[in-house]
Amino acid sequence: MNRIVLDTNVLVSGMINAHGAPGRIVDLVREEHVKLVVDDRVLSEYGEVLRRPRFNRYFDVSAVRDVVLFLEQNTIYVVPVRSITDLPDPDDAPFAELALSAAVPLVTGNADHYPESLRHSIDVLTPAGYLKQRERAHAERETRADKR
Repeated sequence: MNRIVLDTNVLVSGMINAHGAPGRIVDLVREEHVKLVVDDRVLSEYGEVLRRPRFNRYFDVSAVRDVVLFLEQNTIYVVPVRSITDLPDPDDAPFAELALSAAVPLVTGNADHYPESLRHSIDVLTPAGYLKQRERAHAERETRADKR
């Protein structure tokens, strides 16, 4: 089971447009091939952003409720063990703290929000980069299995 921290921008993008890398990641989460690592701050942000008026044309109230309920029941809760205070945008800290604490990649459409010098050993990937890494790992597993 793959685990990741998913930045809100990727979740929203993937829900709006099922095509492309963010949409594929949302599909993987929905199909439970990938588990999201969350805490209350991140779950709250997901719900708050999805309920913004500008997204009303994409999601109705019941769809948002269903998504939030799914995420509450099908994610891995982690209590961050370390605070990160040096990111340019403090609102990005919960995502980085979770990725660092759970030792999982952070998938974001805004990699520049997590400057290389401030990543604290966090693997920050774009949606396309994450899918490419996932495909590579799958191919390596199949190659090893074929050699047995």
